[in-house]
Amino acid sequence: MLRVLLSLATLALLALPPGSAAAASRIQAVATTTDLKALTEAVGGDLVEVDALARGNQNPHDLEVRPSLMVKVRRADVLVMNGLELDQWAEVVVQGAGNPKVAPGGPGRVDASAGLLVLEVPRARVDRSMGDVHPIGNPHYSMDPGMVAGVTANILEGLARVAPQSRPAFEKNRLAFLARIDQALARWSATMAPFKGARVVVDHNQWVYFLTRFGLVEAGSIEERPGIPPTPSHLTRLIGVMKDQKVKVILSVPWSDQKIAERVAQETGAKVVPMASGVGAVKGTDGYLETIDYNVRSVAQALR
Repeated sequence: MLRVLLSLATLALLALPPGSAAAASRIQAVATTTDLKALTEAVGGDLVEVDALARGNQNPHDLEVRPSLMVKVRRADVLVMNGLELDQWAEVVVQGAGNPKVAPGGPGRVDASAGLLVLEVPRARVDRSMGDVHPIGNPHYSMDPGMVAGVTANILEGLARVAPQSRPAFEKNRLAFLARIDQALARWSATMAPFKGARVVVDHNQWVYFLTRFGLVEAGSIEERPGIPPTPSHLTRLIGVMKDQKVKVILSVPWSDQKIAERVAQETGAKVVPMASGVGAVKGTDGYLETIDYNVRSVAQALR
């Protein structure tokens, strides 16, 4: 199947010379996720045109590799990747695109996770029997607005490598955006302050950075192991924990099995809270600040 996809992609790309993007008036950037697309747009401003490979409501761990994604990467001057093994599927896209600028080690390759304080780094050996445990740490750092400074610094360096003359503009854009983040973070922190120590359940292990930022505690997960559906015995134990600890909120991502979450909610009197797993995942989350604002508001309303 992979060989077929690569062959189809090659045929689709024959009419696209590798240097075509260089002739464009703006830097052509591709991000693997919509969160990184929004943050790249914030740094690049009018000098950069950004596209995303995954949609906000898709599971970013396991994206179907299609020729259309390879076309996007073929045209790119910059590829911004989440890293921490969230978007390993993108390496197949890069291979099919044949664009040396964004291949590993290329000047346009950006690992947005570089230098970040990563949570949930396993201390013991990891194997597939443990589910989708990430051996170098939890990759969902973009859910914490406090990480934006580090992420945008990495993006800025990548953009400046391909357009060094525009570094001052990128720096100005980044500082202006960070000022907006700081202002919003003060508001978000004030909104969440009354709920510090509150316990919640998740249906996928995506929220550790968000919970840590705002002082919430994960009491359990509907998934028995990351990426693996729960067994009846696991759900029975989880329901018992939720009743004992009076957990009233279940944070749910768009691609999860909503029926299971609703069943657990009915058994415990909890409320399922649909979360924006990325920019554009739900209505009204077209930007990064809007996405965090939606999540903060949704959780606060559910915990009241």
